[in-house]
Amino acid sequence: MEDAVIVICVFGGIALVFKVIADAITRNKLIAKGMVDENVKYLFWKNTETSGVSNVKWGLVLVAIGVALLLDQYAPFYLRESSVFGFMFLFAGIAFLVYYFIAKANIKEQRRQQNMQQTRS
Repeated sequence: MEDAVIVICVFGGIALVFKVIADAITRNKLIAKGMVDENVKYLFWKNTETSGVSNVKWGLVLVAIGVALLLDQYAPFYLRESSVFGFMFLFAGIAFLVYYFIAKANIKEQRRQQNMQQTRS
């Protein structure tokens, strides 16, 4: 199991590095040609509606996985190794659902504020 995780992490890291480099090269070429306008900006900028809470997502997921691992440490006689992985996936899934509702509320609030600002103008 550990070997598979290591291989996935290594290849995922290499793919991420290539993606970042390719995006930077593409962005530099577009800037050099003067093609930076509103139609191109969406390709490279993060979604501003959820960027404020994206760290919350990974914090929730890591805490959920940590709780599952703590269950394994404090109750090793009651849990098998396979059930610990089940708890990890279960808690991570719950963390993603919690994040979904937090992000949804954040997006609604931002849109409400934008609508209020537009009506004032």
